[in-house]
Amino acid sequence: MEDLREALGTFIEERNWEKFHSPKNLAMALSVEVAEIVEHFQWLTEEQSQNLPPEKLAKVREEIGDVTIYLTELAEKLGIDPLEAAKAKLETNSKKYPASLVKGKAAKYTEYR
Repeated sequence: MEDLREALGTFIEERNWEKFHSPKNLAMALSVEVAEIVEHFQWLTEEQSQNLPPEKLAKVREEIGDVTIYLTELAEKLGIDPLEAAKAKLETNSKKYPASLVKGKAAKYTEYR
């Protein structure tokens, strides 16, 4: 993760793009890139979505790269360690969705209480 943060910092600095990378702009760009991932799955069946042809998988891979870049930069701007944030959220979710209560179910946590 640190290598990616350093490489992004260098990439942005070399292009003098810091002025464009406000948290607002990064969040908006992140949203757009996530939508581009979704677009590749639109109208596919469940089975098709799990068996993408190589050319579509390559495009999804690129979009995942874009999402990772923007999310990493947004986290950096806000002083958030994304891996620590994910671990904390997983801990929160494990309490909201105890395996003994939700195993094999996909409802929202409020429906289990």
